[in-house]
Amino acid sequence: MHMHSHLAKMAWQRELDGAPRRQHPLPMPHHDDTAGPTAERLAHAGGFFDMVGHSKSSRRFVMHDSPLARAWMRQKISPEEYYSLRRYAHHWAAAGLAGGLQSVDLDRVFVHDPMNMGLSRSERQQYHRDTYDAARIEIGRRPAFVADYVACAGCTLIEVGLMLGYQSEAHGRRAATEILGEAGHRLAVFWKAS
Repeated sequence: MHMHSHLAKMAWQRELDGAPRRQHPLPMPHHDDTAGPTAERLAHAGGFFDMVGHSKSSRRFVMHDSPLARAWMRQKISPEEYYSLRRYAHHWAAAGLAGGLQSVDLDRVFVHDPMNMGLSRSERQQYHRDTYDAARIEIGRRPAFVADYVACAGCTLIEVGLMLGYQSEAHGRRAATEILGEAGHRLAVFWKAS
């Protein structure tokens, strides 16, 4: 009995000292990253993607299936308007206005967090919030509304047209497209001036 406790004590001491233990390597699953997107992902993109690179190892796919990118790919807005609206959306997201990705733990007690009162968490986040706010004021209320929903929130032009009060999807989409182009143009002017 004494010998067994001595061996256990030595094993425990070896762990505390950081002595290497035998490790059995686990086989790593092989993942072929050069395969590209699945057929389902390409179907979801609906042809709105670019393929860059010629060889299998350097081939990359860039998906353009957001409502903003689709408007650009369909030539409803100019490239300058598209990139201005993307920059606007970047400042919106970097300002923390998109919210965080969170999951709900049903066993947890939820309480109000008085410290999170809409204040920025860093100077960088405040910079993006100030830039977004200045751009939003500069382009005007209605263009900012459309830009927020299409470029930032990812709503379709039809959905935004309905939010604008249009009964007809076609008329709503056309109005939302015009306002989105106007917002992109005003943002392009704003970004050049700042």
